[in-house]
Formats: sequence, structure tokens, C-alpha cells
Amino acid sequence: MKKKNLIILGIDTSCDDTCAAILNNHTVLSNIVRTQTIHQKFGGVVPELAASLHLQHIVSVVNNAIFKAKIKNNTINAIAFTNSPGLIGSLLVGSAFAKSLAMCWQIPLISVNHIQAHILAHFIKGVHSTPPNFPFISLSISGGHTNIIKVKDFLEFKILGSSNDISLGNLFDNMAKRLGFKYPGGRIIDKYAQLGNSKTFGFNKPKVKKLNFSFSGLQTNFLDLLKTKIKKNRKFISQNINDICASFQETVFEILFDKLNQTVKKTGIKNIVFSGGISSNLGLKKFFSKKSLENNWKTFFPQQFSNDNAAMIALVGKLKYERNLFDKFSIKP
Repeated sequence: MKKKNLIILGIDTSCDDTCAAILNNHTVLSNIVRTQTIHQKFGGVVPELAASLHLQHIVSVVNNAIFKAKIKNNTINAIAFTNSPGLIGSLLVGSAFAKSLAMCWQIPLISVNHIQAHILAHFIKGVHSTPPNFPFISLSISGGHTNIIKVKDFLEFKILGSSNDISLGNLFDNMAKRLGFKYPGGRIIDKYAQLGNSKTFGFNKPKVKKLNFSFSGLQTNFLDLLKTKIKKNRKFISQNINDICASFQETVFEILFDKLNQTVKKTGIKNIVFSGGISSNLGLKKFFSKKSLENNWKTFFPQQFSNDNAAMIALVGKLKYERNLFDKFSIKP
């Protein structure tokens, strides 16, 4: 079902950001993100608290998105919402609100997979002058997920590899906490890494079969190094913070490159699309920009849509609307 001006309201409450956006076809009219900073004092997201704050924020966030888009409610053609994956309490808030609004306005309801939305954010107007061609390989790296995915078309995905234990985002958060950084600490690690020597400290690179990952061993190796060094010098972290962060990040990037290189050789696909919150990492961009030139790859980063947002949810809603892929109100997150 195609319309000249297809207007979609997107809602995302997958974790701790309450997000709403309005898209007119592929163009973002508004994109509102309400971040829950209260989780910083706990060193991570508290699921029950996140759900409670979504309840407090969602009405104002959606109203703000509609207001900033300068549209009227009756011009919205459908509501798209994150149905999976995510924190169940948070998902329930967004799901219930989207269902109620769609029922009230008598417009279609469209469920969206959060990870697919991160990948397809590359097709939002203005992200790239020329979007990636199909098929492409997506490296999905975020707080909860680490996947290598083959994307044949807008809604045709195949997971080729994933983490056998913790996600890459989880690893970054754990390391940042040990270094004394506030949550979320990934950006702080990246900041210090830009000033350090990545060859100062060596970390073990786990050997994992096929295209899968494992980060728990690297985490243990990192913590053991800190423990040993701190016994000899209590100021080890503060005196070596730049080099610690740079060496840690470089090891992570080399692990990712090794798996992507194997994937390219196996599939013959050289279009590499990064998605998820960690794709905003400056060191990651520099590392893979260099590797792409050396290996004749085309690499794509989602720019301002790396982190959780509802514009990407609305975009997938638009694509599913055109294919008449609507959901019943009985759907569960």
C-alpha cells in the first residue's frame, strides 16, 4: 500500500530512552529522545525504574514529536512501535500506549524489531548521500547485542554470528565501571583512548568457532591485568588511563575485524554496515575506515542515528506499511 505522503508515528521504549518520531516517507519531521539519567548512580539500567519512568514520560514525548513535526493527529497513517527485543517492562509501556493510540485513532498498528530498525536507520533521508546496496553485511553492536547479519533486502535478514556470552556493549560498561567511569562509560573509554598508545598493553583474543564472538575471556583478562598492576602501584589506573583504554579498544576492534574479514571471504560481500550504539565510537570509525581502504570494503556508519531513537522505528513502520504487514492488537512484546 503506497501513498504519496505516508506519515508514520514511531515509538521506542526498548531500554531507558523514551523515544517518539514522525516520518514523512523517509524524511524525519521530528525525533524526540528523553534520556533517563537517574540510572547513572546505579551503574546500569534498573529495569523496574526504567518502566516506571517510561510511564511518566511517554505522553509528553509523543505530544512533543507531533508538535515539532507541525502535523495534526488525523494525518498520521499508522503507529510503529518496538515490540522486541528489549527490557520487558519498558516494552510493555510502549506496546500498550501504541495499541491504545492506534485503537483510538483507528489506524494500523505495526510492530518493529529493534535490531532490524538499527540496521535500516541507514536508509533515513540524509544519513548517506547514497545508501548501502543490497546485499550487505551488518555488524550490530549495542548494549545488549553483538551480531553479524546478512541483509538481502529491507526485511530479509539472516544472522551469521553472534556472541556466545556477553554483548560488546556489556563488556564496555563493565570495563568502564572497573575504571571508575560513570554509566554509560563507553564514550568515556573512547575519549581517553584517543589520547593513548594502543600497543602499550596486550590482551588475549579469544578463539571462537565460525563467525561467533566471545567477550567474557577478554573481560577476565582485562580485570586480571588491573588487579596485578594495582597490587604493585595503587595509582596504576590514573597514571595509565589513556593507554589502558586505547589498548582495550584496539583489541576489541581487531576481534571485530577478524570476524568481519572471515564473513567477507565466506560471502563475497564487501558492503559493511555498522549499527547500534557502539557504532558511534570514534575509535571504531577510524579503525574501520582504514581497514576498508586496505581491503577495498565500503563501510557505512549511521551518523546521528547510532543510539536508540524512534525515527528508525518509524522507517521500518513505513516499509512494513507499504507491504501491508500490520499487526493485531493481541500481539505481545
